[in-house]
Amino acid sequence: MQVLERGFITNRQIEAARIAITRHMRRRGQVWIRMFPDKPISKKPLETRMGKGKGNTEAWVACVKPGRVIFEIRGCSETVAREALALGAAKLGHRCKMLSREG
Repeated sequence: MQVLERGFITNRQIEAARIAITRHMRRRGQVWIRMFPDKPISKKPLETRMGKGKGNTEAWVACVKPGRVIFEIRGCSETVAREALALGAAKLGHRCKMLSREG
């Protein structure tokens, strides 16, 4: 699966997509996650005055650019793989495209 938009993907979105993909495949094939959430995003609490430093880490995100491959699947038929990746893409919130490698 290849992402077509620039942005952030959180660790919760990655895990939700992974669970949706593996459940649809029923553990028949292998799934590779080609991104890692390595950027911390901080946020100040609500109704806090300005100043007093930076807020606590709220989430971890992976920065993605257009054309980045984010999931790979092997070991199942192409129709099952496309359906599984479509379910996973629905969890991400970015437009994605399915690629296949012939041979």
